[in-house]
Amino acid sequence: MIQAPSELDPNQGNASVSPQENGFADALSVLNSEKAVQELTAQPPVQGIDDHLVEFSEAMRTVAKALRRVSEGKASAQAEAAEWKRKYELERARNLQLEHKVLSSGEHNDERAENLADQPLLCDAGEQSERCCGKNGICSHEVLRDGEPDFDSNAIQSKLMRKASFKLSWCCKGEKSDQHKHDIVSFEKGNITTAERSSKQISLKWESAPQTLLILTKPNSTSVQILCADMVRWLKEQKRLNIYVEPRVKLELLTESSYYSFVKTWQSDKEILLLHMKVDLIVTLGGDGTVLWAASMFKGPVPPIVPFSLGSLGFMTPFRILNLSDWLSTFHNFSSDIQGAACFFDSEHYRECLDAIFRGPLSITLRHRLQCHVIREAAKNEFETEGPMLVLNEVTIDRGISSFLTNLECYCDNSFVTCVQGDGLILSTTSGSTAYSLAAGGSMVHPQVPGILFTPICPHSLSFRPLILPEHVTLRVQVPFNSRGHAWVSFDGKDRKQLAPGDALVCSMAPWPVPTACQVDSTSDFLRSIHDGLHWNLRKTQSFDGPRDL
Repeated sequence: MIQAPSELDPNQGNASVSPQENGFADALSVLNSEKAVQELTAQPPVQGIDDHLVEFSEAMRTVAKALRRVSEGKASAQAEAAEWKRKYELERARNLQLEHKVLSSGEHNDERAENLADQPLLCDAGEQSERCCGKNGICSHEVLRDGEPDFDSNAIQSKLMRKASFKLSWCCKGEKSDQHKHDIVSFEKGNITTAERSSKQISLKWESAPQTLLILTKPNSTSVQILCADMVRWLKEQKRLNIYVEPRVKLELLTESSYYSFVKTWQSDKEILLLHMKVDLIVTLGGDGTVLWAASMFKGPVPPIVPFSLGSLGFMTPFRILNLSDWLSTFHNFSSDIQGAACFFDSEHYRECLDAIFRGPLSITLRHRLQCHVIREAAKNEFETEGPMLVLNEVTIDRGISSFLTNLECYCDNSFVTCVQGDGLILSTTSGSTAYSLAAGGSMVHPQVPGILFTPICPHSLSFRPLILPEHVTLRVQVPFNSRGHAWVSFDGKDRKQLAPGDALVCSMAPWPVPTACQVDSTSDFLRSIHDGLHWNLRKTQSFDGPRDL
C-alpha cells in the first residue's frame, strides 16, 4: 500500500521550500514526481467515469439482446420457409405423379380397362372425395394421401394391393352432419355465430374394403405372440387380407411354423417410408407404447389404428382382450404350441371387434402430433436444421445430469413468453396430457381438443403454472448464451439430443394426425381411460347418516 508523501520523507516539505540548501535538488524533484504518479494510480477511479462505464455496459447488453432476438427471428423465419418449401415440393411431386399416372392409364388396352371397371381407380375415389368434402365433412385425402395403384403384368396382384379409400364426417348421436369442418365461424347480417360441435364425433366410412393390414406387437411377451399368431391365421383364412408384420415378428412366426410364410415384412427404412401407400389399417397388440411406436414409424400420413389393450394402463387402447390371464395360466400348464393354446382364450371378442371395424362406419379420434426441428447456433441457413421429429405425446427439455437449473428462453410466434428456470419444460399434445405432463402438474385434456400444453418441470417459482396454447402457434425454446450448462431434449422419450447455448427447438402442430379407432366414441373412451387407468376421483361415498341441513 502506498503511503502519503509526508510519511515517506519527513524532510519533503523543507526541500520543496528551499531546494538550494542541499546538492541533490534535481534527484529529489524526480523522486517527488514518481511518488505523485504512484499516488494518483493508487486513488480510486473518479465516480463519474465509473457511472459511464456501467451505462456503457448496460447499453452493450441491450444491443446484444436485440441482436440475439433478430437472429432468432431470422432463424425462425428460415425454418418456416424451409417447411413451406418442403410442403410445396411434396405437393408438386404428387401432382406430377398424378398427371403421369393419368396419362399412362389411357394407354392400356380395352381388356385391362374392362378388368378395372368394376373397381374404380384410387385417383377417381380421391376426386370423388374432394367433391364430397365440402358437403359431408372430412375426406380421406385430408388424413391419408392414398397412393396410385401399381400397374404391372399381374392384374390380380395389383387389385389386391390397392389402397382402400375412406371418408370422414362429423357425427352427432349417430347422425351425419352437413356442416363442413372448416365452416366453424360464420358472419351474416352483422351477427357472428359458431358451429355447435361439442357433442359431435368423427366417423370413418369405408368406400372400398380394406385389403392390407399391418400388425404391430409388444416385444418379449408370450401372450402377445400367441394372440398375434391366431389373429394372423384368422385374417388370412377368413378375411383373405394381406398381412404385414415387423421383421422380428415374422421370424417368431416362422420359428413356430412354416405356415406363416405368406406374411410380408420390410427390409429397409426406405420401405417403411412407403408403408402408408400400401397399408389400409394398423392393429396394435400392446399398450400405449405400442401405439407410440406405430405412430413413430410413419413420418407423414398414418393409416387408421385399431389399438388392443395388452399393456398396463392403456389411455389410447380402448379395445380389450377378455380372459387373457386365465388362458395364459392354462397355456403355461399344458402346452407350448401356439395353435393349441389359442383355444384357451376368447378369440371371438377380438374377431367381433375387427368385423365391426371392417364393416364400418366407426368412430375415430384424430390425435394431433407435434412437429419439431432443432436449430443449431452455428446454422447458416434454413437447410441446416435437424428434423423434423414427430411426437404423439410430448417433447421434454431437461437439465440431464447437470446440477444447475435449466435456463430456457421461450417464445410463442416470436413473442417472448417466459424464461424457464427449473428442472425443465414439457411441450405436450392433448393426447399426451395423461402422460409426463400430468405427472408434472399439467391438466388432463380431451384428445380432440386442439392445443399444445406448456408444462414446467419443478419450476424455481411457485407462480409458474402450466399453460394450454392454441394449436396454430409456433413455439421456440432456446438455450441462452449465459446458461450455466447444456440442456437435453427427447421426443416421446427417445432420440435424445443435446442443446448447447445458442441452440433452439422449434415446435408446431404437425399436419398429419394419428387416427385411432374408438370402441364407443372419443369422449366415452377418454372418460373410461381416466376412470380405469387413474381411478380418477375414486373415493368412498360419504355416509348418509350424520348431521343434516334443517
